[in-house]
Amino acid sequence: MTQAEINECVTELNLPKFTAKQIADWVYMKRVKSIEEMTNISLKNREIISEKYDVGRTEPLDVKTSVDGTRKMLFRTATGKFIETVTIPEDERLTICVSSQVGCKMNCDFCMTGKMGFVDNLSANEILNQVYSVPDSEKITNLVFMGMGEPLDNYKQVSKASDLLMAEYGLAWSPKRITLSTIGLTSNLRRFLEDSKCHLAISLHNPIPEQRLEIMPIEKSAPITSVIDLLRDHDWSHQRRLSFEYIMFDGVNDSLLYARELTKLLAGLDCRINLIRFHVIPMSKLKPSTDENMIKFRDFLTAKGFISTIRASRGEDIFAACGMLTTAKVNEKS
Repeated sequence: MTQAEINECVTELNLPKFTAKQIADWVYMKRVKSIEEMTNISLKNREIISEKYDVGRTEPLDVKTSVDGTRKMLFRTATGKFIETVTIPEDERLTICVSSQVGCKMNCDFCMTGKMGFVDNLSANEILNQVYSVPDSEKITNLVFMGMGEPLDNYKQVSKASDLLMAEYGLAWSPKRITLSTIGLTSNLRRFLEDSKCHLAISLHNPIPEQRLEIMPIEKSAPITSVIDLLRDHDWSHQRRLSFEYIMFDGVNDSLLYARELTKLLAGLDCRINLIRFHVIPMSKLKPSTDENMIKFRDFLTAKGFISTIRASRGEDIFAACGMLTTAKVNEKS
């Protein structure tokens, strides 16, 4: 709940107005797990609140830790489904990768979550619970909406969760600590660009529209060219970072032909390009590109003036690809 929504609840329960600020402080700043822990609220009033509300915190069902320190957590949703959350340590940073949906409608050929199909949207509560309930939650420095699901397909709840993280009564995060990764749903992308100052990452993966369509069905309804046109029209003067995610597949999109087409497509945009190693998944014939091809690809982009990096592969020993841990749990339950 926002502070305004908590205010309404307190009024409805006929409690003192200042109780609303106390509740927000306990939930968001002090990170309590139960109403009973809100000790500066009288016992009687805590009982009144508890009759109708709870904090909404749930612990992960499973935590897997990689040899490189990456952790993957499995959470159960309010409807009994499963989602995944990942934390990635690097030097002084701890990045959390959160899910926004159970499954996904987009059906990208390289994505295990897409193979699951769409099941449900997460509430702002279920999104925030991932942030608050993972191990070392207090040490999180950055958040990426890059877990299960397409964030812009659940825009209202993703936006609300982000606003609560940035609120003064929340964690008071800067928008520069949050990145939204999207396949490019243009209607909600426009809303995001207008409403938010958070960073943006676009899942691109092939600069040739006809070939992108073969691995990303969204290309039919939201062509990458229309996404790029929308980005070109936006005012990027607020120090918001724009990046493009490019998973490299052996013999599919990893030759210099594609590097050249990528530079043409993104010409004039102030952006960075993240080249990503593919984690092999069942039900897909795609294979990871070789290190040699990835380095040649990066060097070509760099020579053309683009900031380009090869993202380090993390957590490969713990069901690395999004959706694999969930699929294993669903199969086990079945």
